[in-house]
Amino acid sequence: MNQLQHAFNLFDGYNQKDPRWIIWKNEVYPQEYAHALMLNEWVLSLQPASGQELLLASRCQHIGRWEIPRDSYPDGREAYLKWRKDLAQHHATIAGDLMREARYGENQINRVTEIILKKRIKQDYEVQIMENALCLIFLEHQYEELRLKYLDEPEKMVNILYRSLLKMDKHGHAIAKLLPYTNDGLSLVIKAIERVEHS
Repeated sequence: MNQLQHAFNLFDGYNQKDPRWIIWKNEVYPQEYAHALMLNEWVLSLQPASGQELLLASRCQHIGRWEIPRDSYPDGREAYLKWRKDLAQHHATIAGDLMREARYGENQINRVTEIILKKRIKQDYEVQIMENALCLIFLEHQYEELRLKYLDEPEKMVNILYRSLLKMDKHGHAIAKLLPYTNDGLSLVIKAIERVEHS
């Protein structure tokens, strides 16, 4: 077994402990394990020549996410942002420990941490690929369900899409337009992308 696969196995084994389950490709998966596989697939699709650190980050970006649930923090925007920051650090800590177990050095661990924490987004090419991939997973697997909740508030849904699509680059937007949507779903995505382009 090579070093990369060893790390993948460690990451996957950790995420397979997620007590939440989802159906993906007609099979039942622990939720975070499925999301890690999805993210790895999208990163490779966006950049087939991805370096080892980006591939590692794609497989552990949200590792152990269920261990710090949102409802363990108060309501409100400030508490939400603190939760997101603490969660990202939690992912980075777990990933670093498992990479050490797979005998990776500190330089590679530090690079994977930079990607997980999305440092220098819009400036760091690999961080941007990761952000594009994360947004594409949202659009592919979660957007339609959310859109139906805001069926009577399409402008609110456009605002939600805008905040996600703002993090993507033009390449990500081009791929986003190609995903399978309902006609109404595609219309809102295009409106949000146009708002980003004119902001």
